Amino acid sequence: MVIRAIVADDQAVVRTGFVNLLATQGDISVVGEAADGVEAVRVAAERRPDLALLDIRMPRKNGIEAAREILSASGGATKVLMLTTFDLDEYVYDALAAGAGGFLLKDATFPELLHAVRIVARGDALLAPEVTKRLIAEFARQRPPVLPVRTLDGLTAREAEVLVLIARGLSNAEIAGRLTISDHTVKTHINRLFAKMRLRDRAQAVILAYELGLVRAGTSAAPPTVRRPGL
Repeated sequence: MVIRAIVADDQAVVRTGFVNLLATQGDISVVGEAADGVEAVRVAAERRPDLALLDIRMPRKNGIEAAREILSASGGATKVLMLTTFDLDEYVYDALAAGAGGFLLKDATFPELLHAVRIVARGDALLAPEVTKRLIAEFARQRPPVLPVRTLDGLTAREAEVLVLIARGLSNAEIAGRLTISDHTVKTHINRLFAKMRLRDRAQAVILAYELGLVRAGTSAAPPTVRRPGL
């Protein structure tokens, strides 16, 4: 399967560099480019890519606004990978909330670029790249606490446990191994968790876990407390 991608960055040298690197791969096809957020939204609507690689800072419309519009217009069919630098703490968390599937530093290595594009394109690895783990931890630590509008009262103890493991970056297979259950059972727990908490994807699950205090940057996940009916 060939990943159809677009690249949006207002710095022509950076944009061309990413395009040329991706074009060397047989399973990745760059189907469009954009120099700002407005153009990125238009190109995404015309080309219907599998992945949009967006600079988080762009003129006319920033990457977060562009990501939100692209995800909404495509119904989530187009995945978003954000280009960023490590000091943009005020943007990264908001990009996650908008639905971005991952982050890539502009000084990333070629293997890191390819790895991030492939895993985000398949919608399966918010925390898989090591760079994203660092970003999530740092920005969750720096961001002021947010009062949660939801609680864990509707979840079973196992569903709450799965939520914590998702937030720690474990894949479905790793969760299955940790809990000694089948992959199918993990998927069932995740589907129920997402439905009960009205989560769109793993990105929102991570945000929820941080905001509820189940996980904190630089620490192990806190054991989830699920209140039982009548207790």
